[in-house]
Amino acid sequence: MGNAMRSRCPCVGRLCPCFFGHNKRDGRPPPPPEVIVNHALNVQKPLPPLPTRGAADTRRTVYVALFDYAARTEDDLSFLAGDQLQVIDQSLETWWLAKSLKPGRTRQGYIPSNYVALDNSIEAEPWFFGGIKRLDAEKQLLMTGNRDGSFIIRESESKTGDYSLTVRDRNTVKHYKIRQLDEGGYFIARRATFSTLAELVNHYLKTQDGLCVKLNTPCQKLETPVTDGLSYNTIDQWEIARNSLKMVKKLGAGMFGEVWQGVWNGTTPVAIKTLKTGTMAKKDFLLEAQIMKRLRHPKLIQLYAVCTVEEPIYIITELMKNGSLLDYLHKDGGQNLKINDLLEMAAQVASGMAYLEVQNYIHRDLAARNVLVGENNICKVADFGLARVFMTEDENVYEAREGAKFPVKWTAPEAIHSSKFSIKSDVWSFGILLYEIVTYGKMPYPGMTNYQVIQELGKEYRMPCPDTCPLPLYEIMLDCWKDKDYERPTFETLQWKLEDFFETDLSAYTDANAFVS
Repeated sequence: MGNAMRSRCPCVGRLCPCFFGHNKRDGRPPPPPEVIVNHALNVQKPLPPLPTRGAADTRRTVYVALFDYAARTEDDLSFLAGDQLQVIDQSLETWWLAKSLKPGRTRQGYIPSNYVALDNSIEAEPWFFGGIKRLDAEKQLLMTGNRDGSFIIRESESKTGDYSLTVRDRNTVKHYKIRQLDEGGYFIARRATFSTLAELVNHYLKTQDGLCVKLNTPCQKLETPVTDGLSYNTIDQWEIARNSLKMVKKLGAGMFGEVWQGVWNGTTPVAIKTLKTGTMAKKDFLLEAQIMKRLRHPKLIQLYAVCTVEEPIYIITELMKNGSLLDYLHKDGGQNLKINDLLEMAAQVASGMAYLEVQNYIHRDLAARNVLVGENNICKVADFGLARVFMTEDENVYEAREGAKFPVKWTAPEAIHSSKFSIKSDVWSFGILLYEIVTYGKMPYPGMTNYQVIQELGKEYRMPCPDTCPLPLYEIMLDCWKDKDYERPTFETLQWKLEDFFETDLSAYTDANAFVS
C-alpha cells in the first residue's frame, strides 16, 4: 500500500479501523487504544492496546527452544527445539529479539516468545506440560507415536502447587500423585525422595521401582503454538500485500465465501478466506476485525492479517488442514470417530465459546460449518464476528426485518422474532451444533423448511433424540434449547459437563501404598 493511500486515511487522531499502517515505523502516531465499540453487543468496552515496541532491554537472558521455528521473514531467526537463545529485547510481549548461542552463529532476529522457555526452568523440560488437564494428558499419551513408558509431568488439578505423573502403560494410562516433603523435595513413594522433579524423572527413567512401567520418553506435543500474527513485522501492520499470498488448494466454500489453503511470503502456510464481492460492508468489517484480532484463545482461530484495498476482501488466518467440522464429519476421518471423540471435540468448541462469553462477545453463527479441524482432531471456532456484517441472501437465511439475516435452523427463537442476539442465543446454536456432531453432520430439523421450523418452534417443538445420541448428551441439548434464554447454561457449564463424560474418580490415581515393599 502506498504512502498516498495512507495520507488519505481519516482515522488519524482516533481509533483506526482501517489497517492503513499508522505505526511508529512510518512516522505516523498510533491510534489511541483506550476504547473500542463492541458492535455485537452495542456497548463500549475497554480493550487492551496492541503491543508497542520499546527500547532494547539491557539484560541478556538465556532461553531454550521448545519447538522448531523456520524464519518467515528476513527479520526472523530460525531455530530448532533444544537450541539455546540469548534474548536481547523483551519489550514486545509476543516477539523477542534474540540470537542463537550455537557456535559460529551470531545473527540476531525475532522469535515468537511462546516457542521458548527460560533455560534450566521446569517449563523448559520436554516432559513438563504445565496445567494440562488429566483428560487431555490421557488423550495425548494414547496418540500414535507415543509408546509404553511415555510420560507427562503436569500441575495437579485438585491441589495448587502439587504435581502429577501420567504414564502410558500399553493401551491404558496411569496417574501418580507427586507429593512434596515439608522440608522441600518430592516423592511418589516415600522410600525414594528427590530434591527436584528432574531428579525424580531421571530415577524412574533408570528403574521401574514400583511404577506400572519404567519411564521411557516424554509425550509428544499435540500441536505447535500459534504465533501472534504472521511475524514481528505484521503485528501493527495488519494490512498485507495481496501479492504476498499464493493460493494453493481450495478447501471449501460457505456462507461467507471460499476458503483456500495458501502460503504467505513463500514461507508460511495459512488459510485464506475470500469474502464474496459486494456482500460485506468494508467499514463494518474493519471495525469488527479490530475486535477479532484481540481475541486470542487456543480454541479460537487466530486472525493473522487482512487484504482490504480491493475486493474480494481476504482474511488470513492460521491453517487447519482438515477444513470445516461439517465437511470432516462427512468424510472417512470423521465417520470413523467414536462417541468419546465427538464429545471431546464438542468440549473444545465449548471451551472457545466460554472465552468469548467472558469477553462479552457474541458469535451469531455458531455451527459445524464454522468450526475448523486440524491434526489430531483439534477443533477451533472460526468466523466469530462476521455474521454481524454479512449481507448476502442464502437459502438457509431468514430475514426477520430489513438488514437482519441469519440461518434459521441454528438460530434461537428470540433472535428469529426480534433479532435479539446474545451469548444465550449462541448457546441455543451450540445445542444444534451438538446435534450435527452426534449425527455426523446431518442437517438439523430433517425434512422441514425454514418456515416450518419457525412455526414449530413457536409450539415448543424440539428435535427428538437422535438414534446414536447418549441420553445425557441429549439432555444437554434440551438445556441449550430452553425457551427462556436465561435458563440456558453458560458455556463454562457446558464445557465441564462435556468433559465430565471422560472424568474418572480419584481412584484412577495409583495408591502410593502400592509402593510399600
